[in-house]
Amino acid sequence: MDAAIIGGGSWGSAFALHLGRLGLKTQLWVREKEILRELLETRQNGVFLPGFSFPPEVTLSADIRETASSAGILFIAVPSRFCRLVFKEIAPVLKEEQVVVSLTKGIEECSLKRMTEVMNEVFSSRPVPHLAVLSGPSFAREVAEKHPTAVVIASAVAESARTIQHLVSDIHFRAYTSDDVAGIELAGALKNVIAVACGISDALRFGHNTRAALITRGIAEMTRLGLRLGAKTETFLGLAGIGDLVLTCTARLSRNYHVGYELGKGRPLAEILGETRMVAEGVTTTVSVRDLARREEVEMPISMEVYQILYEKKDPRESLGDLMLRTLKGE
Repeated sequence: MDAAIIGGGSWGSAFALHLGRLGLKTQLWVREKEILRELLETRQNGVFLPGFSFPPEVTLSADIRETASSAGILFIAVPSRFCRLVFKEIAPVLKEEQVVVSLTKGIEECSLKRMTEVMNEVFSSRPVPHLAVLSGPSFAREVAEKHPTAVVIASAVAESARTIQHLVSDIHFRAYTSDDVAGIELAGALKNVIAVACGISDALRFGHNTRAALITRGIAEMTRLGLRLGAKTETFLGLAGIGDLVLTCTARLSRNYHVGYELGKGRPLAEILGETRMVAEGVTTTVSVRDLARREEVEMPISMEVYQILYEKKDPRESLGDLMLRTLKGE
């Protein structure tokens, strides 16, 4: 089965590289003209995935609709804030028998919808293709370097999840399946907020105890919100939950951890974000998480402190004090 990928950032590029190495004919749509030009000339993406050459199985495109209609399985790897526009653009050419897989770890601002919820809304005026989501601890560069990686694929259609599982798995990349679409998407988005908190903590040299507490209490508040929104507890104990949380909270390769670390050093948010073209989803997801927590009346103290640090310029040390001196209770 042929594949296509919308999005030439680091994750879209690494995933295209992986599929191409599997021998799958894969078309990659790239929005940025200068990146597409470089790819066509050198077979490398020096901006988002330097040092790797794409195999001949990967073809390149500037036509998003042609790419979307070119394959049986379409992967979408664009930042959450652009997803609705992309979905609207490709909707007219999608076919009911296609499978559309979200690789995006974010929540849409204002609507507070997950990416598959946005897809269902945008695609609803015509036969909707099968939808799925792929998530888990998977840094793009490490996938490109062939480090053993495990992810989870969720779909309401079990056959679709199994099809993708067998399509993408090999000795370097192992996929599991799930039917908890909501849980997989929420876990992938919410962990980014906790990663910002861990980056701040490490910059302030609070130590391993503090980071462990943030990760553990972070998964607790992620699970509380997830259950309120229809997810399953076990999802947050798996690859998309605690697996991805540990990864993004402990590694310098994490964009969200990096943002938190630089904030903890006292740098302004705008300056940090202006240094790279890569997107740290946790910065915008923090706003959505605050709004979801308020709407659902779910207690999420770490996420609320991250929001105040990011958007209200609260001193991180004050946030630490407020977290530690909250009313004592059972675990």
